[in-house]
Amino acid sequence: MPPAALFAALADPIRCRIVELLRDEPLPVHRIARGFPVSRPAISRHLRLLRESGLVSEERRGRENLYRLETARLEDLVRWLARFWDRGD
Repeated sequence: MPPAALFAALADPIRCRIVELLRDEPLPVHRIARGFPVSRPAISRHLRLLRESGLVSEERRGRENLYRLETARLEDLVRWLARFWDRGD
């Protein structure tokens, strides 16, 4: 996936905050939604976009879905950005 798609997924402050929340542990949508002034369906839409970008994965566990940060996608972005500092100038 081109870096533009990852930047687009991270362009919204709510999605950035979701990524931060998922940094330490997978969470169900109700725990994610608790910290935002928007509806749970709105959080689900943000999670869908993050899933489609590959930044977040979803796993069914019992009656709830857990969302997990896919740090490898962030590493891809870091590698892409690092090329601008590692030019050997």
